[in-house]
Amino acid sequence: MSMTDFFSLARGRHLTLGSLSVVLLAAGTARAQDVYFSQAYANRQADNPAWIGIVDDYSATLSYRNQFPQLAGAFETVQLAADWRLPKPGLHHALGLLVSQDRAGTVGYTRFGATAQYAYHTRLTRTLALSGGAQVGYGRQRVGYNNLTFGDQYSADGSYTGATAENLGSFLPVNYLTVGVGAVLYAEEFWVSLAGQHLNRPDLGFSQQAGLPLRISVNGGYKLFLQKPAGSGKGEQREISLTPTLGYTRQGGSQRSEAGAYFLLDPVTVGAIYRNLASPDQGTQHVVALVAGIAYGDLRLGYAYDVGVSQLASDLGGAHEITLTLRAFDKLESAFRRLKRRNYPKAPCPDF
Repeated sequence: MSMTDFFSLARGRHLTLGSLSVVLLAAGTARAQDVYFSQAYANRQADNPAWIGIVDDYSATLSYRNQFPQLAGAFETVQLAADWRLPKPGLHHALGLLVSQDRAGTVGYTRFGATAQYAYHTRLTRTLALSGGAQVGYGRQRVGYNNLTFGDQYSADGSYTGATAENLGSFLPVNYLTVGVGAVLYAEEFWVSLAGQHLNRPDLGFSQQAGLPLRISVNGGYKLFLQKPAGSGKGEQREISLTPTLGYTRQGGSQRSEAGAYFLLDPVTVGAIYRNLASPDQGTQHVVALVAGIAYGDLRLGYAYDVGVSQLASDLGGAHEITLTLRAFDKLESAFRRLKRRNYPKAPCPDF
């Protein structure tokens, strides 16, 4: 059963407990997937814990994603990510925190997560660096029944009779722990990221076991500098660059491959990403995500819109996504570290 079938049934609201069980479990493959962001590099902590501390000395990003807005009860995600690179000793250590909440459907499905992250950074050469990260997260998912009614709550003539006699104990909230690791190899012009999430495959089952599948992701990119930033003040030379990217993710029976490009004319970034989504229950869907962002001082504001190319993706209405980032990078300290040959290369990944 696809998620489209699930929402069609859920909108009806007159479900027996048995049919609700079938719907939830049949949709388990789709539910037991992590949310993906079109602004993947603004939300890089969700992809790989090794990203923390690479781009900034510290940062905080608030993200909102509304997926399938044409459906009643669309998928909504709110996420807060923060990271801090410890200045001593040697800029080797970074800490991160990731808090998110997903809400889906008229049945009131919610999933809350809070994740603590750590990364260790080291320079392999003067121009090449490696970051390795690990994370431990707590999750809780539940289904609400306040907006549902069941068959035994109606008489033969369709009038409402009162509370249901159905046993809802099988659908109590589920708590779980999840573990992930990752690594990022990077220089000023390129990066390669590899991560594994849910290594312990936590149980998310309601009336039967349903594990959150292992997620493996790899992505990378190369920045082509058309004009490198230089100088300061009024004579400052702005960066102009083009960054092509590639990515692949596999989780359970689903796969996602994507290719994109970002053009930066400081302080404005625009990008386009083609995404191919393949899953056993929904077939192959094709999506193009359009991304735009602007930087103003320490603030970054980004917006993305997913355009469905295939029929189902188009019918579901795509997705809207907004990110707001506060970031800080000490340029004077960085210049001092560069003189002392203690600096790390600047990661070239897009900010949006």
